[in-house]
Amino acid sequence: MEQHKIPYNMNRYRLSFLSIWAGLLLCSIMGGCQGKSAPKGDTASAKVANQQSLNIDKKTRIVSLNGTLTEILCALGYEKNIVGVDVTSTYPASVRKLPKVGHNRNIQAEGVLSLQPTLVIGKKGEIKPELTQQIKAAKIDLQLFEMKATPEGTQQLIAQVAQQLNKTKVGEELNNKIKEQLGQVDKLEKAPKVLFIYARGTGTMMVAGDGTSVQQMITLAGGQNAISGFESFKPLTAEALIKANPDVILMFDSGLKSLEGPEGLLKAPGVKETNAGRNKAFITMDGQFLNGFGPRLGEAALELNKKLKESSSIAAK
Repeated sequence: MEQHKIPYNMNRYRLSFLSIWAGLLLCSIMGGCQGKSAPKGDTASAKVANQQSLNIDKKTRIVSLNGTLTEILCALGYEKNIVGVDVTSTYPASVRKLPKVGHNRNIQAEGVLSLQPTLVIGKKGEIKPELTQQIKAAKIDLQLFEMKATPEGTQQLIAQVAQQLNKTKVGEELNNKIKEQLGQVDKLEKAPKVLFIYARGTGTMMVAGDGTSVQQMITLAGGQNAISGFESFKPLTAEALIKANPDVILMFDSGLKSLEGPEGLLKAPGVKETNAGRNKAFITMDGQFLNGFGPRLGEAALELNKKLKESSSIAAK
């Protein structure tokens, strides 16, 4: 994270700490920083190297350490095999009732092993090396998958998981659905400038820049990122906000709630001076839905596209 002044009177040392802390947190929550944009996806491009298939039966006990992978497992028909999940696993709603093993970057082996899993799945580079070693030392099968927040990356991931779990046909159906839904996204007459704000109360407000998964989603839905020139996330400042002058402010449902709703967001320095603030063009969506880049990718892009069209219509009046 680059140093940048946060509103609400924080000194330089606290800023440096918060920037580093928030950057690490956001890279985890937002799926990491991504490379260049990929095309809207083609099932034929979702090629998977031959890998050894896993035999899953009624006795298989799975712990999933990533929300997107949890969604894929459920979509492939293995929900009943899941015995534990990380805190990012929020969909389908039924998995919220399962035992939680913590956040994927701070999971302790004891919590995982206590669930007596026969298979643990997670994202490459997301869990600590010592956890990997402890799971393998316990003779538990560990499968880690590469994840990229692009349509192509999503299709690749679904195809790979489906192949390993002997559900290739179901995986193809999921990918075909994503491709079909992305093809239904309407092109907007003028791409609105959309600013994503990650908030956890007024003391932690960050904006998304280049190479973020949320930037990918904004582009897929027909918008353009309102702010650029930096990678990942930066603390929000009134000056940068007014200069960017977004047409729409996009947030997680939980983020706007942490600010006590739209009126709380309007109190943030600079918001009222933007087109988004003047028109109260605020869009919120569930975090995992908006940012998960899993089986619901096409559905999420369509919903955001619809909301952007509605905001554009209101602004035009």
